[in-house]
Amino acid sequence: MEFKLLHESEQAEAGNPRKVEAEIAGIAFAAQARLLAAAKLNTELKLHGFLAAKSKRSKKLVLHVTNIEFVEGLGKETEHASAAQR
Repeated sequence: MEFKLLHESEQAEAGNPRKVEAEIAGIAFAAQARLLAAAKLNTELKLHGFLAAKSKRSKKLVLHVTNIEFVEGLGKETEHASAAQR
């Protein structure tokens, strides 16, 4: 399943806070794809995986999701992403 996610967090850079926002392409297979398909849009998630080129011809990065955690009950300091589109 291909999807896009929106990452929002605050990170420290050179001792100063910096707001980070990014839209990232992602892909998930098997159990992770079923979990994403069942999730409502804009659900906060903690995703684990790896970045790889989309294809041999395209160097655009895609997040390959290997594990998904739903953020319910986790603190605000947790980096999170929201499923933006499927």
